[in-house]
Amino acid sequence: MQLRVPPPPEKPASGGRAERRRSARLSPRARALATGASALARVRAVVGPRLAPLAPYARRLKPLYPRPGRAGWRRWVPSWRQWVGGALTSVCLMFLFLFVAYELTDIPENLNTYATQQDNVYYWADGTPMARTGWVQRQNMPLKDIPEDVRWAVLAAENESFYSDPGISFKGITRALWRTIGQGDTEGGSTITQQYVKNVYLTQNQTVSRKFTEAMISLKLDNKMSKNQILEGYLNTSWFGRGTYGIQRAAQAYYGKDVGRLNASEAAMLAALLKGAGLYDPTLSQANHERAVERWSWTLDRMVKIGKLSPSERAKYRKFPEPLKTARAYDTGKQTDYLVELAQQYAKKAGHISDKQFDLGGYQIYTTFDRKRQTALTDAVDKARKQAQRDHADEAKTAHYGAASVATDGRIIAVYGGPDHRKQGFNESNAATVRAGSAFLPFVYAAGLEHGVHKTRNGPATPVTPQSLYDGDDGVPVTTPEGPYWDRSGKRVAAHNDGRQSYGQITLAKALAESVNTPFMQLGMDTGLDKVRKTAEAAGLLSSSMGRQVPDLSLGSSTPSAIRMASGYATFAAAGLHTEPYSVRKITRNGGVVGLSTPAPRRAFGAEVAKQVSQGLTDSLLTAHPEAITTAPTGGRSGAAVTAGGKAGTTEDDTAAWYAGTVDSVSTAIVVYRMDLAKSLEPLPLKGLGGTTVTSVPYVIWAKAAGLG
Repeated sequence: MQLRVPPPPEKPASGGRAERRRSARLSPRARALATGASALARVRAVVGPRLAPLAPYARRLKPLYPRPGRAGWRRWVPSWRQWVGGALTSVCLMFLFLFVAYELTDIPENLNTYATQQDNVYYWADGTPMARTGWVQRQNMPLKDIPEDVRWAVLAAENESFYSDPGISFKGITRALWRTIGQGDTEGGSTITQQYVKNVYLTQNQTVSRKFTEAMISLKLDNKMSKNQILEGYLNTSWFGRGTYGIQRAAQAYYGKDVGRLNASEAAMLAALLKGAGLYDPTLSQANHERAVERWSWTLDRMVKIGKLSPSERAKYRKFPEPLKTARAYDTGKQTDYLVELAQQYAKKAGHISDKQFDLGGYQIYTTFDRKRQTALTDAVDKARKQAQRDHADEAKTAHYGAASVATDGRIIAVYGGPDHRKQGFNESNAATVRAGSAFLPFVYAAGLEHGVHKTRNGPATPVTPQSLYDGDDGVPVTTPEGPYWDRSGKRVAAHNDGRQSYGQITLAKALAESVNTPFMQLGMDTGLDKVRKTAEAAGLLSSSMGRQVPDLSLGSSTPSAIRMASGYATFAAAGLHTEPYSVRKITRNGGVVGLSTPAPRRAFGAEVAKQVSQGLTDSLLTAHPEAITTAPTGGRSGAAVTAGGKAGTTEDDTAAWYAGTVDSVSTAIVVYRMDLAKSLEPLPLKGLGGTTVTSVPYVIWAKAAGLG
């Protein structure tokens, strides 16, 4: 009997209900694996037959070890095919590695701050260097301002193929790596691009990893930046010795000139320093000198060989260009630092430069300071200091001298800030510490002439002229339209003259010439103390230094600095136009001009008022010092217009002595006072330190600084 075996049940079709139920019970990961396996099976089913003919070749490439058909050690030696395959594989892997490394290497966004930091250079009004500040001696120069002979001297010495290479030297890198790895030594071999990358992006460490990173960045940088940009950066960041970075500072340190004035011979000497200033600075030793001469000559010959210097030009340079023995030092310390401080503060404010930007350096700050006037002012004050130390030794220990000269267009010409900035940091020319005293009277005079006076409350203003009469007696009570003025303690306020002298009825012009106080205290009340205050502020005095709005305001309770007092007197000489004092006329950075907010003149009071006040100051000068007219730079008794005028200033408590005036469109203010800074900020009596009315110390200083003494 024959048995029938039933066929196995058919599997449900893919996608059937049962399979969907099983699939639903699987985890997401299991479903993904199942789907991937299914897809791979389908790919094999399609691609497998097509690749079948290549299978024998693939099997031949598969290494068999030990090798069949060989005996002994030969069984383990690869065949030539395997050698070739291994070599090709290694080359491909190496190129793949370099490609990936290149793609993954980014040019750092943050430069090496020290390598790009520059110093700030300050110049006198005549354009000559005055001082520099900053930790690094570097000033960037645009490539267009660097002569071609200088560029090619560097290229001939360091990297003559610069404009054609890809940014790296394969031969140099191989040699450097061989010495670093094989001999434990380091060697150059870098292109200018690589040296620039090392200067501004990396450290100076000589390691394999640093060299590899340097090469990758160099390749990328060479594709991103132009050759001229890279060369400019290199010339501005390289070390040249003598504390200098960059070709501009090197030119100044070694030859005392800007890079734009270098010739090919001098440039070739500087190019030698790039190999190591300690070995090639010819002033350091005889061996250095010999090396420098040899390298200098070789560089010039290389320039001829590459066609960047003609043989005839080369023939001119037979004598080695000896550099300066030492770099020319700037005059830092003493008065120069006070000037730098003023200029720096103004540059930041007017140039809208942040502290961070300014500290990075690179600014050329052209100041308004006149070297000759600065010297004259400093010498005059120094002489007065020495005289005080001889005549008033005890008082001279706490003596302070503030002085400033300001032109009628606002330029600060000179200042005396103190004996030495390194010993006394605060600037006495800019310090608002002591009362102006009777030196303030011209501002009261100007207010009265400009606005008139009010004899009745809310009544019309009555004009005032230089010939208007006032009571000049000592102790005259101060009055208001309603009667005497009483202070808060219930006492009537009275004005007093210097020495308690009385003058009777006196014109305002004569009162100013003879420094009579009482008329001006009453004039201030009649004009309105608010108008006096506004007139003084419009002329240049700061509102923060103004005294309280009481009768004493007219007698100089305000505490202006010497700079502000000189600025105020300059307004009189400028026909009533005031220009805020400024110390910087131009700022540049790396060849570009920095926008500067330069103050513009504005009307403080009428030109006629300014003329009348100026005439009063001239009369004041001639009344106290009639000899001044014979020594004035312009004018004289022959009839020519007198341009000199000034006014002394004293205080009732004898704590300050002033002299302020104008000669030849430059106003100068001098103040002498005593203050023991170790104890308090309260002014001390001068006790003769300010001199007498005839031999006023501030006047002597003023006259010498103004060219009258």
